[in-house]
Amino acid sequence: MAEIASILQGGYNHPLARQWQAETKLSKSMFMYPLFITDNDDEETIIPSLPGQYRRGVNKLVPFLEPLVKLGLKSVILFGVPLHPDAKDPTASKASDPDGPVVQGIKVLRKAFPDLYIACDVCLCEYTSHGHCGVLHEDGRLKNAESIQRIADIAGDYALAGANCVAPSDMNDGRIGAIKKKLIELGLENKVLLMSYAAKFSGCLYGPFRDAAGSAPSFGDRKAYQLPPPARGLAHRAVIRDCNEGADIIMVKPATFYLDIIRDAREVAPYVPIAAYQVSGEFAMIHAAAEKGVFGLKEAAMENFQAIVRAGARIIVTYFCEQALKEGWWNED
Repeated sequence: MAEIASILQGGYNHPLARQWQAETKLSKSMFMYPLFITDNDDEETIIPSLPGQYRRGVNKLVPFLEPLVKLGLKSVILFGVPLHPDAKDPTASKASDPDGPVVQGIKVLRKAFPDLYIACDVCLCEYTSHGHCGVLHEDGRLKNAESIQRIADIAGDYALAGANCVAPSDMNDGRIGAIKKKLIELGLENKVLLMSYAAKFSGCLYGPFRDAAGSAPSFGDRKAYQLPPPARGLAHRAVIRDCNEGADIIMVKPATFYLDIIRDAREVAPYVPIAAYQVSGEFAMIHAAAEKGVFGLKEAAMENFQAIVRAGARIIVTYFCEQALKEGWWNED
């Protein structure tokens, strides 16, 4: 069997992933739209703290996305939002339920939009009764070995369902290697891209997302496994570790407050595409300031995107995708 770090083809199997491997201007192919999918098939509910964004059931996905795909939407990343009272337990056993929102969402989108690039966030927090990103010891610490096995199994199920990309956001040590081994076991290592949230920092910018996904921890916080905001050196180590474990893309999250980390990641991993997640708090801040007349919404968003690209990112995950496509903000590819 090949060494994990030598397996490259999953990172450029898809035409869009090949574009991400090249230095590029600010264009539609760089942007990935986060979608919240619930287990209520017909739901379409506004998220008050995330301007203009909705939780949707699988029956609402195609009508919503059809005009955006026609306008040039290239990729989405799916987040499951289970609402059924039995959907959560201590080990997130329903995270990759064949009838659950993510697996069903993959299948619906793959059938409706064969060329749409489908990434899936892989984590346990939306499906655990305690809201943390892994299986826990009695004292609240993460059980690392058990957590990464669950993460790897979920990623494998999403890959089997038809995802182009699996993106673990849990920050458990060793999960990239565990997922890569799972993809090898399934014979999908050269087909499915592995995007690591390698430099994911704890902080104040995730509130609207947690409202959307219902993923706030029921006790404590995530500071013991997400990176401390001042930890530049720790981010270096995490990026190097995840590259060595087989990550095809490295993500920095959040983006605006961490442009130096994006630049560092570009320098530490010069041959790996860097993604940046403009998180819910960043998106909401731009909206709030624009509503107060501090600046124009489009102008601020575009300047932010340009700064993220200047820092070294080639992929931007952002909630601005719908508005930007409808209003023609981005260059043609």
